[in-house]
Amino acid sequence: MREGQTSPATAGPRKKPQKAGAPAQRRRWPGVAVIALVVLVVILALIAAVAPELLPASPRIDADARQLAAAVIFATSYLALAVGKIPGLSIDRAGVALVGAGLMVASGALSLEDAYKAIDLDTITLLLGMMIVVASLRLSGFFAIATTWVVEHAKRPVILLVAVTATSGIFSAFLVNDAICLVLAPLVLELTLRMGRKPVPYLLAVAMASNVGSTATITGNPQNIMIGSLSQIPYTTFALALGPIALVGLVITVGLVGLFHREEFVGSGPMTAVKVNIRVNRVLVARALVATALMVALFFVGQPPAKVAIIVGGLLLLTRRVKSERVYAEIDWSLLLMFAGLFIIVAGAQRALLTPDLIARVGHLHLDHIPVLSALTAVLSNLVSNVPAVLMMKPFVQSLPDHAAAWLTIAMASTLAGNFTILGSIANLIVVQKAATRGVNISFWDYFRVGAPLTIITLVIGTLWMGP
Repeated sequence: MREGQTSPATAGPRKKPQKAGAPAQRRRWPGVAVIALVVLVVILALIAAVAPELLPASPRIDADARQLAAAVIFATSYLALAVGKIPGLSIDRAGVALVGAGLMVASGALSLEDAYKAIDLDTITLLLGMMIVVASLRLSGFFAIATTWVVEHAKRPVILLVAVTATSGIFSAFLVNDAICLVLAPLVLELTLRMGRKPVPYLLAVAMASNVGSTATITGNPQNIMIGSLSQIPYTTFALALGPIALVGLVITVGLVGLFHREEFVGSGPMTAVKVNIRVNRVLVARALVATALMVALFFVGQPPAKVAIIVGGLLLLTRRVKSERVYAEIDWSLLLMFAGLFIIVAGAQRALLTPDLIARVGHLHLDHIPVLSALTAVLSNLVSNVPAVLMMKPFVQSLPDHAAAWLTIAMASTLAGNFTILGSIANLIVVQKAATRGVNISFWDYFRVGAPLTIITLVIGTLWMGP
């Protein structure tokens, strides 16, 4: 008998051979189906593009083909953006937006020149400038100084919770909240672990306070930056309208996090102070702080935010102490790309699909009533994410009698809705991912049991504040 063979006498009962590839095939077929759908969308866009050449005497068929292609491209792009990926393909939201924009142009829904015009450069410029400013603050060591000072002076857990919430909320009110979470989450995580505290409630405070605090101003988050550019509402007017909602929301955030994590805060004695060695360049800190203060002051005196942010950001690059490449590495280029793609997708759909009849039908939803507009915006923001939701609302705001009130309501609702689940905003995902790198798990339920009531309460308060 050859080596490796089994004697019939000693062999056990033979098992029925299984098809090894069956489970893999079952797992693979959804991806194959999605890829087939993507191919069909591309083919449909190309058919719409060549229809005028194939059927030059049928303008009605050409228009119908473009309209169908625009509808399919818009729907599939927003579905992929809501999911965050395309199963079976290695592509992210930015890539989806770029492909969708390209197909809109390819189908003839928009010309290339019109696609260029659809991109709101004020939004892109303001976001880029803010990212450079935040990167300069982080690389100088300012955020490490501020966070460490807060932790060292917070004697009790509840005081630490208040301090973390205030820090995240205030910084997010003037600087982009995603960037603030990217900076604060690892710092708070490291310091709470060293102090022997449970990091989850403090990390929840970072994420939720960043969303709530960013409601206050145009520069608080990406969707507000977009709304500020589209609406041309002055920075001070925006802050006076939504700042009180953000302030009350931060107080409620502290209360709900403390309520649902009572074991961390009730009966806890004084905390042990932790000394942390941090690397700081004091010259860069002072320079970045002066630049940031000047930028915010210019916002409030009425200077165009995009102009101020990009000039201040550019001037901060003039230094011998930090290479420009380090600043560029801090910029979320994929977010800028996603914005550009979304502008083109929405513009193409608006041109091809937005008929007077459709506008009239949407008008029957009474979007001029603030509670209705607030609720619809919150639902859309959780279905497709807040930035796409804001762009989806853009064509219908133009038909409302009070544009400013409508845009402020959309800014409030789309931002506060981000606290409903972990997936509600990029800021939440950043905090969860940073926690996971240190083995700290923030589950869907951990977030939802605090975030859902916080969202509902703050939305009700915000809606009442904005008007009947």
